[in-house]
Amino acid sequence: MEYTDKEFCLEVWGDMACFTRPEMKVERVSYDVITPSAARAIFEAILWKPAISWQVTRIDVLNPIKWISVRRNEVGAVATSNKTCIYIEDARQQKSGLLLKDVRYRIYAKLIFIPVRKRIEQAHESRDDENPMKYYQMFERRSKRGQCFNQPYLGCREFSANFRYIEKPEEEALNNPAISQDKDLSIMLYDMDFNQNPPMPMFFRAKMNNGVIIVPPINSEEVLK
Repeated sequence: MEYTDKEFCLEVWGDMACFTRPEMKVERVSYDVITPSAARAIFEAILWKPAISWQVTRIDVLNPIKWISVRRNEVGAVATSNKTCIYIEDARQQKSGLLLKDVRYRIYAKLIFIPVRKRIEQAHESRDDENPMKYYQMFERRSKRGQCFNQPYLGCREFSANFRYIEKPEEEALNNPAISQDKDLSIMLYDMDFNQNPPMPMFFRAKMNNGVIIVPPINSEEVLK
């Protein structure tokens, strides 16, 4: 039996965000916009089950891209069983970060149903679960009520995200359009390939046209592995 993947839409926003560029190593420097992997994590925070996966398809940037530079103290040591305490004065490290502020996005993602025959080796589930409709309804119900398994965040866990379910994305796009800006965002982190051991990063060439970023499918030639 074939199933049609249903697309959902969320509006997410927050005071600050950091979608860290992996090439920057120690210092935290954010991408200009949210990455597909960070967007996927927001959907998974609301609903995740072994029977489903999320495929981000589109990102609308609703607020102008604004930056803020922050310098903060961090501890550069890890407590172990052999070390009962850490003296902050000896392990303090001062690091700077280039973060985003006042962000707001409209994110589209498909809920991909994984039939039990494809996951039977990973989990023993009954044939009664062979129905994607319950997951569609579950996500709609949870997102409309603001329910989540863990608090969604914008790149880093200290930057919590607010979210709102959008029932009619077409009308919402007309009433609240994306920013009128075109920008080549260059190579951006797409997601991690968890089929590899250890997981390997995947990238894609991100382009923003009138504030809209189209995210290619994971099996597309546009995704660089």
